Amino acid sequence: MPIIIIHTEINAPMDRCFDLSRSIDLHQISTEHTNEEAVDGITSGLINLHESVTWRATHFGVSQTLSTKITKFESPSIFVDEMVNGAFKSFRHEHRFEQTDTGTRMIDQFEYVSPFGIIGRFVDLIVLKKYMTLLLSKRNETIREFAESDQWKKVL
Repeated sequence: MPIIIIHTEINAPMDRCFDLSRSIDLHQISTEHTNEEAVDGITSGLINLHESVTWRATHFGVSQTLSTKITKFESPSIFVDEMVNGAFKSFRHEHRFEQTDTGTRMIDQFEYVSPFGIIGRFVDLIVLKKYMTLLLSKRNETIREFAESDQWKKVL
């Protein structure tokens, strides 16, 4: 099972970073290049414990849907979303936040299992892990940009 861990240092308060990370609206902004949009469940605002969202996006030239649910929520230090339905066999995305001297350390841990057995593992090695790392990194950079400027006021 591939695991992606990304640390992002943000010069902003922890609660702001936490809320930006669970903002459906900011997620859509950060994934505009994939035409990602929330189409069911919580489709705007902040997602909370036991709530779910269904996303529609284009990845690798294919339109896909993915439903996730918030399974753990301890504001402002951690929340977890897990796949309910989608292209992966499974995934779990843990979002952790730590207070630092300069603001917040945001730690993403994304664990997933690709479908299609050995073929899926081969695709992981060649393409998928790098693709997902770039997608998550772009999302985190958007969170940092919004958190460190007045842009956060547009989505919170």
